[in-house]
Amino acid sequence: MAAHPSGSRTFPNARIRTGRVASVGAWLARIADPALAVAALAIAMWLFGRPFDANATLLASLAFALTYPGDITFRRRPRAVIRGVAGRWAVVVPILIVLGLVTDTLRAFDPNVLATWAIGTPLLQVAAHFLAPRVLPRVIALRREQVAIVVGANSLGRTLARSLDADELSGTRIAGFFDDRAASRLGADLESPLCGTIDAVADFVRANRVDHIYIALPMASQPRILKLLDQLRDTTASIYFLPDIFLFDLIQARVDTVGGLPVVAVCETPFHGTTGVIKRLSDLLMALAAIVLASPVMLAVALAIKLTMPGPVLFKQRRYGLDGEEIIVWKFRSMKVAQDGDVVPQATRDDERVTPLGRFLRRTSLDELPQFFNVLQGRMSVVGPRPHAVAHNEAYRKLIKGYMIRHKVKPGITGWAQVNGARGETDTIDKMRRRIDFDLEYLRNWSLRLDLLIVWKTFWLALRGDRNAY
Repeated sequence: MAAHPSGSRTFPNARIRTGRVASVGAWLARIADPALAVAALAIAMWLFGRPFDANATLLASLAFALTYPGDITFRRRPRAVIRGVAGRWAVVVPILIVLGLVTDTLRAFDPNVLATWAIGTPLLQVAAHFLAPRVLPRVIALRREQVAIVVGANSLGRTLARSLDADELSGTRIAGFFDDRAASRLGADLESPLCGTIDAVADFVRANRVDHIYIALPMASQPRILKLLDQLRDTTASIYFLPDIFLFDLIQARVDTVGGLPVVAVCETPFHGTTGVIKRLSDLLMALAAIVLASPVMLAVALAIKLTMPGPVLFKQRRYGLDGEEIIVWKFRSMKVAQDGDVVPQATRDDERVTPLGRFLRRTSLDELPQFFNVLQGRMSVVGPRPHAVAHNEAYRKLIKGYMIRHKVKPGITGWAQVNGARGETDTIDKMRRRIDFDLEYLRNWSLRLDLLIVWKTFWLALRGDRNAY
């Protein structure tokens, strides 16, 4: 991770979403796993003489959506490849089974077809992952190599050059850098040769076959950038501007238009437009399935609470929801007291306020089950940053930079931080900061597949018992 002179950092996860596919190879790498899942279903239907009807089309569409995008890479060990493919498929299959049971469509399929498909899909995907390093480079080689130059040999430009050189699917070669500083100032470890000053860019492009020009100059250099763009008007090279806002931590950065003018979103919720609809539909389906399947457990827990301690079965507390608005969150009561004031002590190990039954409920996460009704109300999501008590929010927002960014999305019943061990008492600032780092990482990299992975990990943690849950 390259350091910036000002002390800020570059973040490789930050990205601008413009809808452009970087290369044929990259597109194939993303589409391979989902396409093979659909192909395996078609083969299974054909083997058992079943028509590929509307139900099969719906199942294929769900499988494609849940496995997209694929992540074929070149530098993974065979064991890691098998573990990765099997782990992702082990998340998808139970979700599809639950959806089939809830919608009563599971009986429409031949069990032999489903079994063959469930076994055959990961086998095909693993085979594809092993063949990809041999096949994809040849696919890339069929296309003419793209030649690029980078204007600005600063940390951002050099990070871009390293990324393109390391990406075997980019099909791009960096011909060199252009910078007004002398080579002696840039250092001997420059990734590509220094081809000249910024004023020499236009002549170099006209004299050589250059496909892409990446301008990595700081926005403070606006006059130089405008002059360069004017000089490049009579070339056919594609021009890309890497503004130095990328030296800061970006949350779901994207290009958009407001009033017909281009704008760059640097801190945005991942759930807008189609992704917002997908997130809400997945929340509703998972919440309904959980309530139906867990209703006997919830009734048993409610009865056990009523028989073992006086007071209400449910505990209601004020939390911060989407955009920092207060919401009421429900839990099964696990303590002898129900605190919701300006000062709320966190639960600690061997906390005397927690009842013996409550300790079991917290360790197995059964106390969180009523929050699925919060999801149906639209106050929460199944997956997202865990909501903190209002009193804790007011304390930590002053102590941790970027703390409130986690409220760009609805709070979740479970989250990326919780399945990575950042659960339980946060008796130090560093522990809470670690939790917030995971929350922000979730916002940067959200996908439906990531949500399903978190749900799966949460399920296993609940079965094993989380040592950080007390």
